[in-house]
This record gives sequence, structure tokens and C-alpha cells, in this order.
Amino acid sequence: MLINRILIVGFGSIGKRHLRLARKLIPNADIRVLRHQPSNDIPEQSNGCFSSIDDAILFAPQIAVIANPASFHIPIAKRLAEIGVNLLVEKPLSNNLDGVAELIEICQKHDSCLLTGFNLRYLPSLKHFRDSLGEGIIGKILSVRCEVGQYLPSWRSNANYQKGVSAQRNLGGGALLELSHEIDYLRWIFGEIEWVKASMSKQSSLEIDVEDTVHIIMSFMPKTSMHKLIAAVSLDFIRHDTTRICKAIGENGSLRWNGITGEVSIYESGAKEWRQVFSHKHKPDESYLAEWKDLIFCAKENKIPLVTGEDGLKALQIIEAISKSSRAEGQVLGTLVSLPTMSLK
Repeated sequence: MLINRILIVGFGSIGKRHLRLARKLIPNADIRVLRHQPSNDIPEQSNGCFSSIDDAILFAPQIAVIANPASFHIPIAKRLAEIGVNLLVEKPLSNNLDGVAELIEICQKHDSCLLTGFNLRYLPSLKHFRDSLGEGIIGKILSVRCEVGQYLPSWRSNANYQKGVSAQRNLGGGALLELSHEIDYLRWIFGEIEWVKASMSKQSSLEIDVEDTVHIIMSFMPKTSMHKLIAAVSLDFIRHDTTRICKAIGENGSLRWNGITGEVSIYESGAKEWRQVFSHKHKPDESYLAEWKDLIFCAKENKIPLVTGEDGLKALQIIEAISKSSRAEGQVLGTLVSLPTMSLK
């Protein structure tokens, strides 16, 4: 299939990035932007704008990227899926579970691609971390520590943080949804999550109506009856020392991934310091370009993407359990692995 019609839904910072990458990868395509407000301005590198989903459907795109606020993802994605459009839906798939399973079913019915935008999976350093653990570099994994955080006003220095999606509950903001990459890649690396216990709160004086801090304890589905792997996960909008770290503690040492520097390091049994085993400085567009190439390949060849709609659904099921646990003052919520799942194709 020749890809020559592309739709970008939403024109915030991530929508602009997707437009630029689409133009780079498919320079001769007709690329249109769907914006929620009418505009006479035609974005640079696009071929035009729509202000209604009906007009966008008449355009009949072959690929569409859903990059508007999470609370608006599903209604637009479903309309496009119903005409067989291959979709990349930015993470999270939505701000709740409503309509997500139906979207997956529609894509399955039309045999089209549904890629969830957890782009960190495409980072070479995270893949190396996962592969090394799978090869047993530190023996049996006994415990996992994971933390990510950045001071919200510093995310985009040229924008008012109070007006951003991250700061607004009705748009799908908050630390849990915005930093849900960690939920996805932990499940990708360590397996299905069996139960969670969590606390969410607003700790800072930031002028937002969402949580800025999340602490989670989660258990992965045991591989043997004698071994239950537990992870401690912290997500926040408040720290000034920007951090994205995952550390696996094993019987023969520890392995650490640094998502900021792109380094993987090992602390071996009997060692006195960490030793770097992999380093790849991430370029700003690198993981997004890899994501786009996966999307194009899967659309053309009718293949399953690295991050499926089912992965997006699983992440939302875990997110909902975390929220419920926090509202129940840390009650343990189990049986996550028994929640319904679906195959994309």
C-alpha cells in the first residue's frame, strides 16, 4: 500500500512534532491537520486544515495520529477506525477506559493497525536494559526500583504550565496519566502486573487541579510459586533534578537504566562501583522516528506494532487500579492479570 494521505489530529507541541516527522519520512504525502477551532492559517509543512471530523473522514486518510488531549482521543479515533484508518494514538489511549475496548475491536474488524504512543519502548538504551535482564546478566531479579520526575513549569519554558494538558484534570492531566510510560515499560520488561497499592496526592504549591506525586507498590505475576517480584514506582511533577531511572536488583548484582543519559550500568557482586555497559545519547526525535517507521511498516505490511492497542488498554486498567487504590487509602487491588484482554489481529 502506498501511503499518501496522512491526518494529524491536534496541533500542540506533540502534534507539531508528528507533522514534521511525517513530512520528513513521506515528503510527497498529502498531510492535513484536524484542529478543534477553525483557522485560516495553514501550518507549515502541511497541505491544509480541517475543523470537523466529518471533513477529515471525507479526506480518507490512510494513517492518522491522534495527538489531541487524552480525554478526546477515543471519539475521534473510533470515527477514523470505522473507515479503516491505521492509527497512532498518543499515550495514554484515553483518560479512562470508556470506549477503549470498542476502539480495539473496530481496528481488529477492519484489520488495521492501532499503535499506542509509548515511544520509550523504541529507545535503544531501554531495549538494551530489557534484553540484558532477559539474558540473566544479574541472575534472578529480586526487586525493582523505578522513578521519574521533572518540575512541571520547566517542561516547556516558553509556555504557561497552568494552561497545559498536564495541569488540567478534564484534559487527562496529572502525574499518573502523563508519566504512564513507566507503567507500560515495566509491564513490557517484567511481565503482567498482579496487584497494586498506591498513594496519589498534590504535594506542591503548583497551581494545578491534578496530583503531582504518585507512589506505587506493584507485584508482577510470579514466574514460580516461590518468587513474587515487587516494584516500587515514584512519579512526580515536583522535582528539580530531572530524573528517569529504573533499577533492577538481582542475585548477582544490579542493573540500572538512565532514561535521561541513555546509559545502562551494572553493579556486579563484589564490585565497588557502577560500570557502564551501554551508552546511547538519545536524539530528541529518535524514538518518535522509530515509532513512525513501525507504524508505516505495519500499515503497509499488515503487521502488529511494537506497542499495540491492547498494551494501551492494559496500561489504562493498571492506571485505574492505582487510582482506586489511592482513593481507598492504599488498599491493595489485585487480580489485574485476570482483566479482559484482546488481540489486535
